[in-house]
Amino acid sequence: MLDAPSPNDWTLAAMIDLNHIDELARRLSSLVPPGLRESREELQENFKAVLQTGLAKLDLVTREEFDVQRAVLLRTREKLEALERSVAELESQRAPGDGAAASSH
Repeated sequence: MLDAPSPNDWTLAAMIDLNHIDELARRLSSLVPPGLRESREELQENFKAVLQTGLAKLDLVTREEFDVQRAVLLRTREKLEALERSVAELESQRAPGDGAAASSH
C-alpha cells in the first residue's frame, strides 16, 4: 500500500477540488479487470493518494493567491500608467531650450 501524503500535501489537495480527484480515482478503479475488483476500494484509495501526491508536487497556487497577485499587478500597472502620464506632462511643460541649457552646466 502507498504511503499517505504528508499534511502539507493534504492541505494543497484540500485547496484543489477533492471531488474531481475522487471522481478520477473512481474512474480509474472502474477500469480494473473483473478478477481484481475485490480490492477495488483499496485501489481507489491508492489512486487517490497518487493523484494527491502528484498534484502536491506541482507548483500550484490557490485561486485566492492568484486573485491577490492579480490585484497587486493591476494596482502596480495603474500606478505605472499614472507615473508615465506625470512624466509626459512634466516633459511637455519643459521649455525646448531647457534641455540644452541644463546639459551645458
